[in-house]
Amino acid sequence: MGGGLKPARGFSPAAALLLLATVAASAQSLPYQRPVDEAPQEKSIGGGYKTPAVQKPLPRSSWLQILDVAVLAAAMGISSWLVLKRRSRKSLAALAIGSLAYFGFYREGCICPIGSIQNVAVALTDPHYSIPMVVTATFFLPLVMAVFVGRAFCGGVCALGAIQELVLVKPLQVPRRLDRALGLLKYVYLGLALFFALKPAVARDFLICRFDPFVDFFRRTGPPHMLLLGSAFLLAGMFIGRPYCRYLCPYGGLLAWCTRLARRGVTITPDKELDCGLCTDACPYGAIEKMRAVRRNCLYCARCYAACPRDGDLAHAKAQLVNLS
Repeated sequence: MGGGLKPARGFSPAAALLLLATVAASAQSLPYQRPVDEAPQEKSIGGGYKTPAVQKPLPRSSWLQILDVAVLAAAMGISSWLVLKRRSRKSLAALAIGSLAYFGFYREGCICPIGSIQNVAVALTDPHYSIPMVVTATFFLPLVMAVFVGRAFCGGVCALGAIQELVLVKPLQVPRRLDRALGLLKYVYLGLALFFALKPAVARDFLICRFDPFVDFFRRTGPPHMLLLGSAFLLAGMFIGRPYCRYLCPYGGLLAWCTRLARRGVTITPDKELDCGLCTDACPYGAIEKMRAVRRNCLYCARCYAACPRDGDLAHAKAQLVNLS
């Protein structure tokens, strides 16, 4: 009988499993090493390559964010002064153009108390979700202003309101019952927005920001269906005063409730009402009832002043003509 080793007939299943486990263990023990210290830069890539922006608009430094809040507060102060003191429609229209240019097209709709409703609501209910102080200030400043002097933010500050205000060329009066019924939609929208925003993080959705009809105009880009939606609002806004503000803006509902507490607000004339009805015809928002301004519905547009023969742009123009003659 010859000695020596017999040839193996094959691996048993147990031996194969043992070998795989050994290889896997040795692979897991290998330390990870980064192939490079940093991602390729534009200069090293060459060919005129530009790094695509991952966020629009891009984040700003802290002092610029504080500046945005300061500009917002100053604009609301100017708005209230122009309406309550100067009572000038022309000056307020100039402020609206400036606010649309800054908050709308320059800041690309980013300074927006309307969308911040969702952020503040989530921050109050989710301990793992935090927001910057500037977002909190942006949300609360117009509400605090409304408690004291009414909806100054809506008048010449809100970019969404300004773009609708400037396209209104031939306002039609909406029947009061229909106007009130449509006005309830903003509270339904507010409830839906909070419902989706307060869901768990994996299912959370910010409806107000996602369906903002004008932000795509401000950012000069967006999906076609949203651009069409914004165009439809602007087209309707040529004949119906601020349809989004009056019927869908969820922040407008909050402002309306805060305005109920205001001790000051728009009055047609400071000392004596003429009851001529010109202000009622001039108001495209249904905010004048029985010749008196309804503050919760008043959007601070100052159109009633432009039509008032006693105190406002029309009266001032007549006084200047008398002085010249």
